[in-house]
Amino acid sequence: MHFSPLGGLITHEILRFAANSDGPELQLARISFDILGFLALADVEVAVQTIRPGRTIELLEATVVIHGRTAVRARAWLLSAFDTAEVAGGAPAALPSPETAVPWSMSDDWIGGYVASLDSRAVQPPQAGRGIAWLSTHCALVDGEEVDPVAAWITLVDTANGVAVREHPTRWMFPNVDLTIHLHRAPSGGWLGLDTEVVFGATGLGVTHSVLHDRDGAVGFAEQALTVRRLTE
Repeated sequence: MHFSPLGGLITHEILRFAANSDGPELQLARISFDILGFLALADVEVAVQTIRPGRTIELLEATVVIHGRTAVRARAWLLSAFDTAEVAGGAPAALPSPETAVPWSMSDDWIGGYVASLDSRAVQPPQAGRGIAWLSTHCALVDGEEVDPVAAWITLVDTANGVAVREHPTRWMFPNVDLTIHLHRAPSGGWLGLDTEVVFGATGLGVTHSVLHDRDGAVGFAEQALTVRRLTE
């Protein structure tokens, strides 16, 4: 299973848990996922609990079980909203709109139904370890259920590791063991813009760093820790 849709489902469950609680309405500031092993394409069980309750700051944790084994743990910080418009600033420049980008088939490098479901458009021709692209999908995250736009948008974020391929995945493997997303404003949903760089170190470690965008500009940042390994013949 590609982690991206599962990450969206986890976010959906966390936000639904928060919305159904008796506490104040808070906004997602950070969500981090630790991927604990192979993700079987099977039914998943998601359980959410409050780790740190509060009126202005809250920490929630989700645990995902597949085939009786804990497969993912996620934690999300939810913070109060305040009017800080007069001091807002520092975000990276906005990307050109998706309509100006060039259709680009990620399936040339990656197999699987999730990647095939994407509408992917390159802002500039992909280079080794560098990619700027827009992504969207026509697929609903949860069939027949209303999903928060933030969760639907986060569904696409884990694709970042695949939009800036440094080495072809038939020769090297570089899966991410985690995904951490920091937001400085709530995304509007719809198209996800990724301005991504991938770095491989000399001892098997790697990092994927992305500036995240929606149509209105930069929204936040994503980081992924990679395990880099040569594929055997």
